[in-house]
Amino acid sequence: MGSIPKKILVFGLSILAFIAIYFALFAPKDELPSETGNAVLDKQNNTSVYLTSLTDLKGNPVSMDKNKLVFLNVWATWCGPCNMEMPGIQKLYNQYKDNDKIDFYIVSDEDAETVNPFIARKGYELPFYQFAGPYPPALDGNAIPRTYIIYNGKVLAEEIGASQWDRPEVIDLIEKQLAEI
Repeated sequence: MGSIPKKILVFGLSILAFIAIYFALFAPKDELPSETGNAVLDKQNNTSVYLTSLTDLKGNPVSMDKNKLVFLNVWATWCGPCNMEMPGIQKLYNQYKDNDKIDFYIVSDEDAETVNPFIARKGYELPFYQFAGPYPPALDGNAIPRTYIIYNGKVLAEEIGASQWDRPEVIDLIEKQLAEI
């Protein structure tokens, strides 16, 4: 190998070594992917999957309880697939509504004047909320419905699109998590 190819090789390897050292020592840690592969999580406080600026349909601020298992569904009244999955969410909620280890958040960006008549017409008794703002990176997306099961700052399950939420495998996942809380 001639002198010029050796110099190019050494130069290229030096650049690669510099990049590796930079990412190992100096790159911001919150830009690294989480172990779950679901999202970028802030490892210091595990709060990046929780919604801030969440309100109930009366406009009262609501905080998501970080010590509970969270069932979070993002939906809209005009969304056909959202409407299809809502009866299954209602059944799942009915099964767990008295369990103090789990909270349900059925979230829309629509105003109460749109959501309340929908709820009354359909007869749902779910905890509906409003959220207007950017979603945390782990929950960001264009598609609805989007549903997440979250615990201790981590997304344990994620479903994009309509699903049947009262099916046995969902109940098994929830029961397993509740047993560990």
